[in-house]
Amino acid sequence: MNARENSLDLSRTRDRDQRTDGHLDNYIGHRAKLGVIIPSTNTAVEYDCQRIIPRGVTWHFSRFMIEHADLSDDENFMKFLDMLRQTIGASIASLMTCKPDHVMMGMSAETFWGGIKGNDGFVDRIQEAVGHDTGLTTGANAVIAALEALGVAGNSGKNIAVITPYQPIGDKNVRLFFEDSGYNVKHVVGLRCENAHDAIALLPDVQVMDVVRQVDGDDIDAIIQVGTNLSTADFFPVLEKWLARPVLPINIATIWHALRSCGITDRYDHLGRLFEEH
Repeated sequence: MNARENSLDLSRTRDRDQRTDGHLDNYIGHRAKLGVIIPSTNTAVEYDCQRIIPRGVTWHFSRFMIEHADLSDDENFMKFLDMLRQTIGASIASLMTCKPDHVMMGMSAETFWGGIKGNDGFVDRIQEAVGHDTGLTTGANAVIAALEALGVAGNSGKNIAVITPYQPIGDKNVRLFFEDSGYNVKHVVGLRCENAHDAIALLPDVQVMDVVRQVDGDDIDAIIQVGTNLSTADFFPVLEKWLARPVLPINIATIWHALRSCGITDRYDHLGRLFEEH
């Protein structure tokens, strides 16, 4: 799979027109069953998903064990990634027993690693694990698809700023991915969170807002927040209206991408332009 091909793929949606005596069967998840893979330390993805539950849609979560949550420096960040690669397979296997229509990866660092080439390899490995008849959303690809929907396409001279909870080595790979995707990356600000759980999830809103002010400018076309354990869906939509430019949380991008990939086009107010207009 090429990360540059980020248009929504509806080819794996299932036939949901199940009827009894001519009447549509409204069984649980009759529009879509969405499986979500998240780290065991993550408390934000479920919170954000549970705010967006369209009629006939169900979310099904599976956690993979994070045995090394220390993110205090580049060496520990790499150990964190190396160890999650060993545990994620069992989480996927467990999730697939509920037969989801689509799988969403509720983690992001690994999806940016190695730029487009690294992301393509990650997508190929996960697609093999979930099966080629099941749709797949990753953080990196969802953000690119969302930016394109918002009129901030790659290879069109657009300038972006990115906020992460990562250490420098994580920021380096985030920058590489977006540059590979055709963006001028003006700023990448890493918050240098020291662990994978409360150091990220408990970041004060005001601290993130300060960073948004720091990276914003007349030359910025969009601001993106990555790191799925940092929920910014409560206040980024307000900042987006205030700044008059896309301000995109990665969890909103992945949820939007997963729903739209299943043909679920319900729109929502107060979740940002992505859900209000696309």
